[in-house]
Amino acid sequence: MEFEEKHGLKIWWLYLVTGVSIFPALAILIFDKGGPSLAELQKMYFAPLLAVFPPFLIIFIVQQNKLTLKINAEGLSYRYFPFHFKPSHLRWISIEKAYIRKYDAFSEYGGYGVKTRLWFKFKDKAYILNDKNRGLQLEFKNGKKLLFSSNKIEDLEMFLINLKTRYNIQAIQ
Repeated sequence: MEFEEKHGLKIWWLYLVTGVSIFPALAILIFDKGGPSLAELQKMYFAPLLAVFPPFLIIFIVQQNKLTLKINAEGLSYRYFPFHFKPSHLRWISIEKAYIRKYDAFSEYGGYGVKTRLWFKFKDKAYILNDKNRGLQLEFKNGKKLLFSSNKIEDLEMFLINLKTRYNIQAIQ
């Protein structure tokens, strides 16, 4: 019996913001009276495109990163490629509480991605990779906290209930 979820950062509006911010610079470069003429632009070949392309490429690469979360009777493992090459394993023995909670990505953690909690709470880390507002919160016996966003929150909640009743795992609330 195992729950597995793979998801990544999918923020479509990032492309829109990047495009809107690059457009004025390109317009000034091309249409300015002191700017290059059509003949000069032809000599530059793809230089303007090479200046515009990297921000979109970086966004694309960041959105291809995947968080893999696996939960079973032994514990939990996660891997956020390319930042984790090997999965990190967490055993139920080291977890004091595991529960589903609501969160606000911007006010609590300052946005999306791999974040630590705002206001110098360095023991509280989160993997927020979607724009939903519910996730799996883990509280460890050493005082640290870890939050995972999830696209399958209902399935995760049912799996945790089944895991708690079948294996009598006290950490699951």
